[in-house]
Amino acid sequence: MNASYASALAASRDAAAAQHYPQGALYVVATPIGNLADITLRALHVLQLVDAIACEDTRHTQALLRAYGIAHSGQSLMALHQHNEAEAAQQVLARLRAGERVAYVSDAGTPAVSDPGARLVAAVCAAGLPVVPLPGASSVTTALSVAGAVDETGAFVFAGFLPAKAGERATAVQELATEARAIVLLEAPHRIESLAAALAALGPRRITVGRELTKQFEQIQTLTAGELPAWLEADAQRSRGEFVLVVHPQPVGVDCGGQGQRVLQLLRAELPLKSAVRLAAEITGAPRNTLYEAALQMKRGADDA
Repeated sequence: MNASYASALAASRDAAAAQHYPQGALYVVATPIGNLADITLRALHVLQLVDAIACEDTRHTQALLRAYGIAHSGQSLMALHQHNEAEAAQQVLARLRAGERVAYVSDAGTPAVSDPGARLVAAVCAAGLPVVPLPGASSVTTALSVAGAVDETGAFVFAGFLPAKAGERATAVQELATEARAIVLLEAPHRIESLAAALAALGPRRITVGRELTKQFEQIQTLTAGELPAWLEADAQRSRGEFVLVVHPQPVGVDCGGQGQRVLQLLRAELPLKSAVRLAAEITGAPRNTLYEAALQMKRGADDA
């Protein structure tokens, strides 16, 4: 155990032990996305209390528990990930029906949000058994909190991971271009450059990049979509780690390019690229450079498909 968490375990008992924790319930527990100190007192208490912990990766969770000084035998840890979630959910249900308390944790952050757990929760709810949420760290809200991209309505769109195939990704970006609200995207290091190239079609629209959030080499940068590929290329370190990107809302009164891209797509089928871009800009009023970048991305997507 990391000695610095000994007092945290004691505090968790003092702060959370008096609450009611029903038996036969699934506890969905958020864990840190990087910094171990971001665990909540209630999470520490519940992870000590439960009879079993279902987890995305048992080795990762075992290391996390060891860091906090929480003892669980190998038999009390159950693997539940994207490849076995349906089958493993039945094992969890059997334990819950026997009156056990079971926690579910993903490798980092809040389970069932771009992580396994949603099918498990659905199965438990369908069986009429209780599900108890333990809120905590989330890369989505962490990035939004420093992007300054959400107004007082709090409206944003969570798009998660875009498709891996170039053509499908380009189409997804075209659809995002019509969205006026802030958009949150996730990406892995081996695909961030491809995503940046696709997002460049959004031109002047601002993007906040959160890299390795809460970790030692955390980096947060706001720039335009068109500048993103060059920013990544300027330093090899910038393409490493896990990414959360917030596409800012389009400023009021500025065409987001959605109508322009729809018109462009129709014109490209009949005209050369430059002529299609020029006419789409004249018809819709969308910026010509934004449409040109979109046309190039459409062409690359068609070539790669």
